Amino acid sequence: MEQDDLIITAAQAQLELSAEEEGRLAAAVTEMLDYFSKMSEVDVDNLAPTTHALVTDNALRTDTPNQNNNQKELVDRAPDNENNFIVIPNVL
Repeated sequence: MEQDDLIITAAQAQLELSAEEEGRLAAAVTEMLDYFSKMSEVDVDNLAPTTHALVTDNALRTDTPNQNNNQKELVDRAPDNENNFIVIPNVL
C-alpha cells in the first residue's frame, strides 16, 4: 500500500496517526496484503461451499404444533390475576 493511500484511508476512518503509527500501520497493512495474495494462490475450484467449518447439521428442533390447552392453569399460577389476565403493577 502506498503511503498516500494509507494517509487517505486513515483520514476517511477519522484516525489521526503519528509518523510512528503510520509506519507501523503501513507494515501491518503490507503484511496483511501479502497474506491475502498467498490465499489467492490456493486452488479452491473443487471445494464444496461451506458456511461454517464446524456445523454439520441443523441445531434447531423441528417446528411441531403443540396442542396444550393449559392457559387457565398458567394464569392461575400468577400471583395476581383477574378475568383470565395476569395483573401486574403499573410501571410508570
